Amino acid sequence: MHVLLIRLAGPLQSWGLVSRFTRRDTHSRPTKSAVIGLCAAALGLDRTADLSAEDLPLAELRFGVRADRPGVPVRDYHTVGAGRFPVRPRDLITDHRRAAAVSGSLEAQTGDAFGHHELANWYGAPKKITKDPVSAGLISEQLARDALITERWYLADAAFLVALEHEDRRLLEKIAQALEQPRRLLWLGRKSCPPSGTLACGVHEGAIEGMFVAKALLPDAEADTRPWAWIQASPGAAEAAPINDQPVTFEADERSHTLRWETRTRITIAETATGWDVLL
Repeated sequence: MHVLLIRLAGPLQSWGLVSRFTRRDTHSRPTKSAVIGLCAAALGLDRTADLSAEDLPLAELRFGVRADRPGVPVRDYHTVGAGRFPVRPRDLITDHRRAAAVSGSLEAQTGDAFGHHELANWYGAPKKITKDPVSAGLISEQLARDALITERWYLADAAFLVALEHEDRRLLEKIAQALEQPRRLLWLGRKSCPPSGTLACGVHEGAIEGMFVAKALLPDAEADTRPWAWIQASPGAAEAAPINDQPVTFEADERSHTLRWETRTRITIAETATGWDVLL
């Protein structure tokens, strides 16, 4: 077997596990679904790609993660929309309803300048999208848009060592090269969380358990610590627990996951552990 080591670090990370609508959670560590999606994006695959394809069996990769620096949970109270906003000429051209709403102030305007016109509660995420019978464009049936309040969680200043295990070394090397020369933008769980430094940290012979012991802690991790690690295991294995992050498909309208099993253990770094000679 061979193992690809991946360093995931950045100012913010967010690994949603049960995120829905107004509450966007983050798991305490990267999920397998997110990491496989990261690799798929780096390879330039479409969301409709078969994750179990014979030439790129991404879903079959054995997964493990070591929390060298767990990070600190951060809550973002996020408000979008409502209030008042100035109307631009483009707004009047593209939406006749806006033009009608400010028609009074437009008629009262004098001089050559367009002026300053405002609409209350027209700013925010559109809801109930439909086809406009007048312009034939897509519009929102709901004119007034109330403020959208969401609670978003992140991990600040975290660093994880992720391991992907497979018998095909060439497959892992292909993924490693793509992570350093990605065909699409990469992020740590959410688009507002770009990674920093080197991601791919080499392909090594062995198993995940051995790699986590034989590789030194990432820089800036607390010295003399025994980090927690979560390693994929066979279903029903002793002390293994299920987690719903095994990706089935990333299709936009049919995204789905299933259960996989993993064990949780403390890692004692070997005294002979190899350090890091890549740019981190």
